[in-house]
Amino acid sequence: MDLMQLLDMVLHVDKSLGIWIEQYGTLVYAVLFAIVFCETAFVIFPFLPGDSLLFIAGTFCATGAMNPWILVALLIFASISGNSVNYWIGSMVGHKVMERDYRWIDKVALQKTHDFYEKHGGKTVVLARFIPLVRTFAPFVAGFSEMSHRSFQFYNVLGAFLWIISLVVSGYFFGNIPIVKDNLNVIVLVGVGAAVVPVVLGLAWKFGKSMFGKAK
Repeated sequence: MDLMQLLDMVLHVDKSLGIWIEQYGTLVYAVLFAIVFCETAFVIFPFLPGDSLLFIAGTFCATGAMNPWILVALLIFASISGNSVNYWIGSMVGHKVMERDYRWIDKVALQKTHDFYEKHGGKTVVLARFIPLVRTFAPFVAGFSEMSHRSFQFYNVLGAFLWIISLVVSGYFFGNIPIVKDNLNVIVLVGVGAAVVPVVLGLAWKFGKSMFGKAK
């Protein structure tokens, strides 16, 4: 398998997971672990499948092709450790930025980000699990803004359990229903929209309110 074939399989996991299981057997657990770990650990991999991967994996668990207990345990560990690495990288970058006087860095804005994460970081880390793209960047920003490590890890673990279990279980019970199976891509897009749209509207509302306040 060349790099382009591997990338195509990763980006179309809803069609390719069955092929992975047939070709690699139990090694598929390592493949899924690696995908979840990389998506949550490195900001350069936000395109990797997250929600769809978990849901589809749950459907294969229902058919007996995979063990749900092993899958959930491995993916929770991958998710927790991935976020931890991402937080650590963000923390390293943040320390270097604060130690040096970069003119293009607004340290007042950094302090505000730090204050925000100390106050609302827990909710952000948990909710970000269910929002593609945001999921990849939230732990990095938490580390960069120096959110306390103890607080981060508590919500990191909580978010991982909620994210992995809810989607794998949903796939287990509903993924093989014909109408769901035949319209999976649409369902995934609707789910993403349901998660992203309220966040975008909330940010737009706050931005508009801020600009309107300044105009006064």
